[in-house]
Amino acid sequence: MPMYEYKCPHHGVFQELAPMQQHDQPKPCPQCQTVSARVIVLPPEIARVLRETRAAMERNEKARESPDVMTAGQYREREEERQARAAVEHRHHSGCGCNQGKKRKSNLMYTAEGNKMFPGMRPWMISH
Repeated sequence: MPMYEYKCPHHGVFQELAPMQQHDQPKPCPQCQTVSARVIVLPPEIARVLRETRAAMERNEKARESPDVMTAGQYREREEERQARAAVEHRHHSGCGCNQGKKRKSNLMYTAEGNKMFPGMRPWMISH
């Protein structure tokens, strides 16, 4: 059973154990029995997130359950646009050292049990 924080208007913040089904219900203050609402505290790191980053996080959260679907034609168009942008942004000359065209080193590692592990990658990207 989790512990939630509530705020009494007279005695301030107090903590109370409650079942998860009752997470949004107010609780009486242990000192004066005044019904007090639950307090949700945001860590300062979340409050300081840039608007663009917050929007991207919300898009990712939405896409987790209902991903956008695109046709093969839409995918080709997007890839052509991406390649055109990359060509404009990166002008290469011999010996530029940007590793263009070189094979990327894999992050594949093995656990002690012999299972594959990809540190720093998404957990649902599992190799077969």
